[in-house]
Amino acid sequence: MVSKSPQFRVVDKSLAQGRPWWLWGGLVLAWLSSLGVIWWLATWRAAPESGQAGAQLRAAERNHDQQERQIKELNQRLATLTRSDEISRAANRQLQSSLAEREEEIASLRADLAFYERLVGSTSQRKGLNVHSVEFNAEEGGTWQYKVVLTQNLNRGVVSQGQMRFAVEGVRAGKLTTVSWDDLHQRSTVPGQGYSFRYFQELSGSVMLPKDFTPQRVRVSLRGDGVGIDQTFDWRLANMNEGR
Repeated sequence: MVSKSPQFRVVDKSLAQGRPWWLWGGLVLAWLSSLGVIWWLATWRAAPESGQAGAQLRAAERNHDQQERQIKELNQRLATLTRSDEISRAANRQLQSSLAEREEEIASLRADLAFYERLVGSTSQRKGLNVHSVEFNAEEGGTWQYKVVLTQNLNRGVVSQGQMRFAVEGVRAGKLTTVSWDDLHQRSTVPGQGYSFRYFQELSGSVMLPKDFTPQRVRVSLRGDGVGIDQTFDWRLANMNEGR
C-alpha cells in the first residue's frame, strides 16, 4: 500500500485578501485625470481653429449681405433702363410715324404747288370752271372710290360754288345703260356734292356700280353760279384724260 504524500500550496496573502482600496482609487483618479488632460489639449488646439472658422463665417455673412444689396441695386437699375429703353423705342416709333406723315403731306403739298403753278402760270391756258380730271379706283366690297378735280383760272380771286354730279354710261345685258347719280348711291334724290374754291378743288367719295355693268364713259355735271357744265371722260383713261 502506497501512502499519499501531503500536498502543500503557497498562496499570496495580498491576493487572497484583495488589493487595497486606495490603490483602486488611485487608478480611477489617474484615468479621470488623463481624460481631463486629453479634453483640455483637444479644446486648446480646437479653440484657434474654431475662432478662425467663426471669423470666416461672419465675413461670409457680411459678403453675402453686400452681394444681396448689390443684386437688388442692379435689378433696380436694370428695370429702370428697360423701362427707359421701352419709352425711347415708343417715342422713336411715334417720331418715325410722324416723319412719314409729314413727308407724305410735304409730297402732297409739292404736288398741289406744281399743279397750282401750272394752273396759274404765265404760260397756262386761261379757263373758267372746268373738270380737270376724273379718277376711279376699286375698293373692297365692290365699291369704287372717285376723285374729281375742278379748276378755274380765268377769273382770279373769284370763288366758284355749286354742286357736282356724275353718271356712268356703259353696257348692261347687251344694252346701252346709264347709271345715274342716285343709282350710283343706291338711294333716291341724292343731292349733288358741293364745291367751293378759288383756283382748284378735289372732290372724292365712293359709289357702287351694278355687278353685270361694264362702264365705258363718265359724264360729269357742274351746276352753280348760273353756270351749267357737262364733260365726258373715257372710263379706261379717266385718271389721265381731260374731259371733252
